[in-house]
Amino acid sequence: MKVVVIGALGKVARLLVPLLADGGAGPGVDVAGVVRKPEQVDRVADLGGEPVLLDVGSASTDEIARALQGADAVVWSAGAGGGSPERTYAVDRDAAIRSMDAAAQAGVRRYVMVSWIGSVPEHGVPADSSFFPYADAKLAADDHLRGTDLDWTILGPGTLTDGPPTGRIRVLGAGEHIGQGGGEVPRADVAQVAAAALRIPETVGQFVRFSTGDVTIPAALRDLP
Repeated sequence: MKVVVIGALGKVARLLVPLLADGGAGPGVDVAGVVRKPEQVDRVADLGGEPVLLDVGSASTDEIARALQGADAVVWSAGAGGGSPERTYAVDRDAAIRSMDAAAQAGVRRYVMVSWIGSVPEHGVPADSSFFPYADAKLAADDHLRGTDLDWTILGPGTLTDGPPTGRIRVLGAGEHIGQGGGEVPRADVAQVAAAALRIPETVGQFVRFSTGDVTIPAALRDLP
């Protein structure tokens, strides 16, 4: 299986790339990492991935599709990282949507989106909040993904931390809402969840909202509420 990680040097993705390269999604996995700057190429290789140089923020659907040729799965872990609302919408919404359309065009059926725990219509983020463009952009991208024919999974981790991995999570039920500031989870566990989702079919068609918990990641993903 070949997995393309878009945004390969993000804080979650730079943990995911070596995890995949070391067999975190099972044996026989090749991983490619998409980055937008030439000086980032060697860093992807150092993580064990095949570097792919492409600025998805400005790339067309056709250009992204060419970069995905021959892949079996895509993990979107890119983001504008704050800054202007215009850039947030350009990357977290528009570029993400183009990547989904590109995956379909390239015949790549499996698509895992790294989103956030509050990506629901009733997320409660005020329109005048600096966080609103991110919440709004992610929801639009997630909704587009849900409307595709791809074998999609949306991951909704809680508040991200840089702590060590625990290997255990708690998955929220459909009616539960932690909100913007609750439910911490280490980025290292988010990477493990993304890797596990690629090999656990029960995650297809699911929005998996989670925080740190007591259930092992594979068991939690195989027994989704």
